[in-house]
Order: sequence, then structure tokens, then C-alpha cells
Amino acid sequence: METFGESTTTAAPPVAELHLHIEGTLQPELIFALAERNGIELPYADLDELRARYEFTDLQSFLDLYYANMAVLRTEQDFADMTRAYLARAAAGGVRHVEVMMDPQAHISRGVALETCVNGVASALATSVEDFGVSTLLIAAFLRDMSEESALEVLEQLLAMKAPIAGIGLDSAEVGNPPSKFERLYRRAAEAGLRRIAHAGEEGPASYIYEALDLLGAERIDHGIRCMEDTALVERLVAGQIPLTVCPLSNVRLRAVDTLADHPLPAMLAAGLNVSVNSDDPAYFGGYVDDNFEQLVAVHRLSVADRARLAANSVRSSFADEARKAELLAEVSEWEKAAVN
Repeated sequence: METFGESTTTAAPPVAELHLHIEGTLQPELIFALAERNGIELPYADLDELRARYEFTDLQSFLDLYYANMAVLRTEQDFADMTRAYLARAAAGGVRHVEVMMDPQAHISRGVALETCVNGVASALATSVEDFGVSTLLIAAFLRDMSEESALEVLEQLLAMKAPIAGIGLDSAEVGNPPSKFERLYRRAAEAGLRRIAHAGEEGPASYIYEALDLLGAERIDHGIRCMEDTALVERLVAGQIPLTVCPLSNVRLRAVDTLADHPLPAMLAAGLNVSVNSDDPAYFGGYVDDNFEQLVAVHRLSVADRARLAANSVRSSFADEARKAELLAEVSEWEKAAVN
């Protein structure tokens, strides 16, 4: 396989996006539009003042703005409009399947009914194939800086209302909130037949990845870049081909990595890890999946073969059914053939 050589195209391949927070797709223009619709007075005078706040020193500085901007989401229509805006942009960038995370606790805690946020997002996802050519699944992500009791209560509510969720995730402030805090939550999700993913090894240590795998039964690790600090862990991840949903531009913007040139993605690929490229919170981190690929090509000279491998990894690591995976893998193969000719 050609690796890190000259690229014949900078185009992004067709991919599955596996690490995407729908609340992190709120573009500044939509924030102002929803605020006007809902009669909300924003603490920013204009778009330029809001954009000026998109410089982060760490994960927490981002989360502060991320949660503040959620205040404009009030109705099912707001959640649906946000979701449709993401799907349109993602489809234009080559995303063919997406597993959308949403943070129900973040909305319940500010007085928005669980049904409102779930039904709003789900209504847009229900017609995503017809409207955008993108297949979708919904994942309820739980906030690790809140209690496990809160998460369990919300999970039971989701199950009782038969919410159309395929699985659960774990996100928000990682340091000081290890995966071990949520063993009962993940056990309950497994009993309910839900898929299980978890953020680990972004700002938190490599030991959090072990915990996510061994204590939570996570099938996929979101981020996982700090696995490179532990040779035994890398060997385990390679042997099991455990998916790592890497978000390069996010890692740089949140200072988990100094620059894109310092990003471990090339080393992770070279080690044989099952990595994919994702956008995380694209409205805040400077780009969607295609933007991530474009900058990786510019900085690391990812070859067509590298990009096809990353795309195929994303498809195989998804929770799509086997027929959809076969369809998407065929698209990746066709893209690779066209890209080198």
C-alpha cells in the first residue's frame, strides 16, 4: 500500500462519520436565527463577536461555549433544523452514513423536555436517506461530569418512550471522570440491547481506554489518541481491530495536540490501528469531515490509498447493517479507482 506519498487528488472519499455531536454543528448564523425565532437575547452583539470566542485553550473552554449556545434550542423544529443543516453539509462533503450523538441531559437540565430534543433530531434523521442520501443512527451520549444516577434515569426514560436510539456514548469533561464511574449505566444499556461507545484517551490518560473496554464493554473508542503512550494497549487495539474515531482538527483546536503536523494519525495508521477521520463538533473546530481530509492531505500528504483505508475503516466500524456496509465499501472502492486514474 502506498503510504504518505504524493496524492493525485485532494478529494475526500465517501465515508461514515462515527464521531459527531449534533449540538456541535450549530453554526453561528443558525444560532442567531434560532435566537431571533425564539425571542432569546444572546450575549454576543453580532456574528463577529461570537466567532471571536471560538478560540479555545482546552476542552473545558470549548464546553463552556458549547453549552451556552444550546440555549437557542427550544422546540422540536429547532432540533430538526439543526440536524437537517448538518446533514446537508455533511452530504456535500462525502458523508454517506452518520451515527449522530446527542446530549439529552444538557437539554433536560435547562428545561427542555426529553421528547422535544429526541423527536426533533429523530424527525430529521427519519428522512435522511430520501432527503440527503445519508443513512443515519442516533446515539444518546451521557455527560461524564454529571452523576451516573442522572444518566441511568435518563436512559430509563429513553427506553420507556421507545426512543429510536441505537446505542449510548459517554462525552463531556474527561479528566477526573473515568469510565469506571459509569459501569452500571453501560451494563443496563447492554441488557437493553444497545450498542456502546465511549470517549476515552483524548485529554484523559491511556488508562481510561482500558477502563472503557474492560469495565464498560465499549465497542468503539471515541478519540483514543493517547493509546500511543502505551505499547501494550496499541498491540491490543491492533489485535482486536477496535475502532478509534479520531478527530484531527478537534484535537488541534482543543490543544490535545499542538499542531496538525504533530498529530499522531500517521503513526496510528502505520501501527495498524483501526482509525477513522471524523469532525466531532465541526461548527467549533474549523471543519467537517472533508475539511479534515483536505488538511491531512496538505500536512501529512495522505495518499489515495491512505484515504481509502480510512474510509473503509469508518464503514466497517459503523453500526450500519451488513447490506449498507457492503454498499458503502463498494463506493469507497470505486472512489479509489477513480482517484488514481
